[in-house]
Amino acid sequence: MNKMESLNQAIHEEVALFPYNAAWPTLFEQERERLQQLFPGDFRAIEHIGSTAVPGLSAKPIIDILAGVDSIARADELMEPLCRASYATSMEYNASLVERRWLMRFANGRRTHHLHLMVYGGEEWNQRLAFRNRLRQSAELARQYGNRKRRWAEEFKTDREAYTAAKGSFIRDALLVQNVPKVH
Repeated sequence: MNKMESLNQAIHEEVALFPYNAAWPTLFEQERERLQQLFPGDFRAIEHIGSTAVPGLSAKPIIDILAGVDSIARADELMEPLCRASYATSMEYNASLVERRWLMRFANGRRTHHLHLMVYGGEEWNQRLAFRNRLRQSAELARQYGNRKRRWAEEFKTDREAYTAAKGSFIRDALLVQNVPKVH
């Protein structure tokens, strides 16, 4: 499979959840180190988010990375260099995003990493970290989320956007958005 075939297959990959893999934190650490070496000083912080960051939680086997930048303009400046560093993205999709930029890495027709560039310390940054932390702190909340994710993965197997949207109300309810403290 050539690179374009692999990318096309990764873009259209079905939603599938896998049992927690203890290697996920190591895969995150390896990618964080790679990003810090390639882009020294460009990120104020790099965090592991998403279900792969929650021990015991089933997940799509894609490492979600939150990288903090000083501004969305700085995120935009980093898009092309990140694409030269083995990431891919959709400029059309990113044009629809207000508070973040999104890229992915892939191999052998499967997504391996999602990189979310956000303003460090901004509202969306804080919410993503707060939700991860809530899942890590509450086994019951993580269990409920895992059960719902399995149902949504079955229902929206071929529609990643619908799967992601379905998680939104659960996340908002879990956070009680108006009470989310700043997390750094």
